[in-house]
Amino acid sequence: MLRATFAGFSTAYSSLQENQKRLDIVGQNLANMNTPGYTRQALKTSSINYTHTVSHYSNGTETVVGFGVRMEKVVQLRDPYLDGQYRDQIQKSGYTEGINTALNRLANFLDESQIEGIRKAFDNIQSTLTNIQDLGKINDPVFESELRSRMQALTNMLNDADRQINKAEKDEFSRLDGTGTNENGAVQEINDILKQISSLNRQIKDNQIFGQQSLELMDQRNLLLDELASYIPIEVSYYKDMAHDGIDAAGNTALGEIYHLDANGNPYAKKEWPDDLRVEMVYQDANGDTQRLLLVEGTVGSGTDNIGQVDITDGSVNAPTDIALTFTGVSQNYKGEPINNNVLVFENNNGTITNQFPPSSGSVQASLDMLWKDGETTGISDVRGYEFYRNQLDNLAKTFATVVNNINIKGSSKNAGGNWDETQFLLADKTGNPPNWNNITAANIGINSNWSSGVVHLGNAGDSSNNTVLNLIQSMQNSFPLNANISFKDSDGNPIIFESSGNIGSGTAETLDLKNNSFADFMNHTATIMANDTFSNQQSFKTNVTVLNGIQNSRDAVSGVSLDEEAANMMVYMSAYSASSRLMTTLDEALNILINNTGLVGR
Repeated sequence: MLRATFAGFSTAYSSLQENQKRLDIVGQNLANMNTPGYTRQALKTSSINYTHTVSHYSNGTETVVGFGVRMEKVVQLRDPYLDGQYRDQIQKSGYTEGINTALNRLANFLDESQIEGIRKAFDNIQSTLTNIQDLGKINDPVFESELRSRMQALTNMLNDADRQINKAEKDEFSRLDGTGTNENGAVQEINDILKQISSLNRQIKDNQIFGQQSLELMDQRNLLLDELASYIPIEVSYYKDMAHDGIDAAGNTALGEIYHLDANGNPYAKKEWPDDLRVEMVYQDANGDTQRLLLVEGTVGSGTDNIGQVDITDGSVNAPTDIALTFTGVSQNYKGEPINNNVLVFENNNGTITNQFPPSSGSVQASLDMLWKDGETTGISDVRGYEFYRNQLDNLAKTFATVVNNINIKGSSKNAGGNWDETQFLLADKTGNPPNWNNITAANIGINSNWSSGVVHLGNAGDSSNNTVLNLIQSMQNSFPLNANISFKDSDGNPIIFESSGNIGSGTAETLDLKNNSFADFMNHTATIMANDTFSNQQSFKTNVTVLNGIQNSRDAVSGVSLDEEAANMMVYMSAYSASSRLMTTLDEALNILINNTGLVGR
């Protein structure tokens, strides 16, 4: 009976300790309710039962009673499946957010549904030409000056649009390497995160070996894994190191490495050895097959050979579209075996991409797509990057300059060398010295200095001024298809064909691609593509964010701290603590009677 009484004290005392610990954990949870990345903690317990025949008591019916509660360890309440889902989704959100940022920047000067831009400039030119077709106005310097001003405004807009695209490309490059910013670029952030994860792996494992859970360090690591997943697509897994994976050095099953064995070699309990964490980057090779590159390999090695890194190995802020990323994986696996072919180069060679992340994955891929993809090349996704819009503007500038210049010299004669008098052109590459007439782009198109100085006038090279103006009006209304025989009829009904040299004639025709649009309509076509791309990506971004928030809510339901739930738990634990205290008081009173009053009956 004495045994039973003191066993009751032990049971009540274990309950007091358990509920005190639970109250401590409630306090820890509430204190970190707003701490980013904090995971709700709980106490793992088990019932204490007898293990030997001499360590139990029984009554007359042989009923066995346990010895209270055992506090095993404090654990985190996490769902690895939800963690994986969250990281998969944040990759998609990071990608669409990056594309969305880039497209919004382009929309500031290309979305002509919101601004009066290049299309309006073409409309103004056509209006001015229509206004001066009267014979009394054609040779009036005031009206010609107005036309020149309208064309100057157009060329300035084209120049500015190209500058804006160039700046956007430089900014995109800077987001990757940090050039010209006060913050680290994505590449440096990735490398720093990988180093921190590797360091935390070692700290956590060392602490766990000595019986410390290091739950807060695990929270830090989980936050870093989430952040890393926003940059690049990753997969996270846990494993036992070589000494505790159940396989010996010869590749045979070794139960003693993962189980405690009795004298007969039979396992009776699993060894509590902490897991290592592995991080792999998911990518697609040149054939489109999914591959993985090991970036963090647990706690293997010396601390440097288990960490991968990424470097920018080509391109610069002045040549952003030439960017190439080189990923170097870890040098050995968890068994200490060397890993070959652990260096990957991500680059774009004339539209052929060598290695890339899966479509719609990570902010780094968003930057690469905007820098690499022109939206027209076969085999590349439908993402339209900065170069697509630059090519659109270049086609427009080249076609417009070619048409206007050839109309202005129609009827003139070639010189003794068999060349046209290009000094009579109205538009030129203004960056040349002297200005040149070939390879006109949106970046360099400008007014010929001869026209500005009054040396050149409308139609003074050969054709009449009236025909020149009428042909220019016709050109503003004409549609230019995608083929090698661009032609339209002049005011006399004769076809005008453009040679590859940019001159009028019957030779090899110039390929001018406006997709069966007039100048103004082609710009409207480009702006429509811009608007559609922006809208479509915005919808994808909103969808991805909604899904991400849903997964986060599911994670919070498991791992987040709920004020109401913790308050309810606190009341339960306080009640249990009070009950355990009352039990000890009751047992104390019973023991007092047993000791002090036994034998006094009947005296």
